[in-house]
Amino acid sequence: MKIKVEKRLDVPFSLLIFLPLIAVFIAFVLSGILIATTGANPIDAYKTMWNGAFGTTYSLSETIVSAIPLMLAGLGVGIAVHAKLWNIGGEGQIIMGAFAASGLALFYPDLPRPILIGGMMVLGFLAGGLWAVIAALPRIYMGINEIITTMMFNFIAGFWVSYIVQGPWRDPVLVGFPFTAKFTKAAQLPRFFGTRIHLGLVIALIAAAIIVLLLYRSKWGYELRVIGGSLKSANYAGINVKKSLLLAMLLSGGLAGLAGMAEVSGILHRLQEGIAAGAGFRAFILVALANGNPFGIIVTSILLGALLTGGTTAQTMGVPPQIADIMQGLILFFALASTFFTRYRVRFDRSEVVSATDNSGD
Repeated sequence: MKIKVEKRLDVPFSLLIFLPLIAVFIAFVLSGILIATTGANPIDAYKTMWNGAFGTTYSLSETIVSAIPLMLAGLGVGIAVHAKLWNIGGEGQIIMGAFAASGLALFYPDLPRPILIGGMMVLGFLAGGLWAVIAALPRIYMGINEIITTMMFNFIAGFWVSYIVQGPWRDPVLVGFPFTAKFTKAAQLPRFFGTRIHLGLVIALIAAAIIVLLLYRSKWGYELRVIGGSLKSANYAGINVKKSLLLAMLLSGGLAGLAGMAEVSGILHRLQEGIAAGAGFRAFILVALANGNPFGIIVTSILLGALLTGGTTAQTMGVPPQIADIMQGLILFFALASTFFTRYRVRFDRSEVVSATDNSGD
């Protein structure tokens, strides 16, 4: 008997929904086993996590707040993945977007609020986008693996902002703390419903709608998907591959830069170390679960935000904080496995066994 792997010509919509759910379920089961080894009851732990993520208005709002940078970073990674570009530099792009936006907030605090916030958004987007483009140039023009270059740029961005907040931009009042002075009210994103939910949520939803139009309703989006499907076909069709890839990385990094801007302007109201908080890496979990669908990324961002918020609450039961990180890793692993089965069909071919049996009887 032979095992054959065949590429699916048409992917059933049910698989796109069903398989990621199975991936999440398996990850929760395995995580439950790990929780049990710590002496805690997995069912009680999951109930506590649920209440900590969705049980009250406050917990729900905190889940959404945690999800906002994941939404923007995930949308950025999703664009690059459609072109088979692996943008591992989301962390650095978030940091540089936050840095550029903070510069405008700190040095031009007296600008009118719409101009100041609008300028911070533009600078955050451009800083993140250019950081991604620079890291991708070796891949586009020399064929060097972009995973290496984009990841290395994370460290450069992190060390740069660490220098900035501990040196030239350090808060002159709170000298002993490595962060900048607090932004003025004009540089802070509006908040809604008396919670910490801020304008970044609206930005993410608008960005998702625009990306859907770009990917599925524009010539450039079609060309990008052709490039992702087959580079040879794209070259044969006369598509300007380099230009399309540069634009894809600009948008990918720009959205991550917006995530950084949203964090400093909407939540922290200052620039400090650790601004990315792993959002750039978690974005790959979102894209894998959502199969690259922009609105799916929005939904899965809330799931991941719930894991972060609920995982913190579960610590009150004695569940180690690392459990939430393990769950994310398991979800990513099984989500990637699920994408294989959405693209390929595994078939068991028994024809050779039957043929051998028939021959032996002659």
